[in-house]
Amino acid sequence: MTHIHIPDGVLPPWLWLGGWLVTLLLVMLASRRATALKYRRAVSLLGVVSALMLVSMSSEIVPIAYHINLSVLAGVLLGPWLGAISAFIVVLVLALLGHGGVTVVGLNVLVITAEMALGWALVRGGLRLFGRRRTGAVAGSATVVTLALSTAMLVGIVALSGAGTARETGALDPDTLEFSNPFSGAAVSINLLGGETEEGAAHAADQAAETALDVRRFAIVVFTLGPIGWIIEALITAGILGYIARVRPSLLFATATADEHRPRYGDEHGRH
Repeated sequence: MTHIHIPDGVLPPWLWLGGWLVTLLLVMLASRRATALKYRRAVSLLGVVSALMLVSMSSEIVPIAYHINLSVLAGVLLGPWLGAISAFIVVLVLALLGHGGVTVVGLNVLVITAEMALGWALVRGGLRLFGRRRTGAVAGSATVVTLALSTAMLVGIVALSGAGTARETGALDPDTLEFSNPFSGAAVSINLLGGETEEGAAHAADQAAETALDVRRFAIVVFTLGPIGWIIEALITAGILGYIARVRPSLLFATATADEHRPRYGDEHGRH
């Protein structure tokens, strides 16, 4: 997951304040743009997709300490403007539930929005180039490319801050880059509303203290664990979008292969 898991008070104020400022401007622009395009019935889709992202980002694949984003899926279904609004909602709710610091909300929104926009563009271009029959392959490939680039963006932000950081590494030993007993616990841990348990929080604190990373080691860890998560997320995204392409193609291809101003989100059978 390309979230910046850094508590409040670590990043320099100029960086996180800048992130908040740019994010607020982006959300204002996205709101105006969405209003100008007159997206009818988009509110329900925005709510459903945001809820789906909220659940997925709260579900951890324990052995690799990875959270599924579904940001490419959300970007394809919502488009870049509604995607920016969705990213702000999801990241803010997660921060209020204790999933990351409040000060890094702005930076996290920018990273997730970048994933949505890039994923939307890659899938849109891929479908135009390869056709609807390749929806799964296009979506999967776009997801891997998008997450790789957004992870590089994440590392760049951490490097820009000039501060060391720590990241939960799951079963990975950051010193040897080897996995040790990865399936000693559950394969997937879901913790949506309750925050971390006392035992989990104590373990995370001990682990963070032991695995304080400089930027170089941080990059090594995320690019070691990341590809595993990228592939898992690519398969999930490919499966969902492939299914949508079969049962409700208008929801997907209205923004991928048709004119931008044609009816969207269920309006294709109605009138303006």
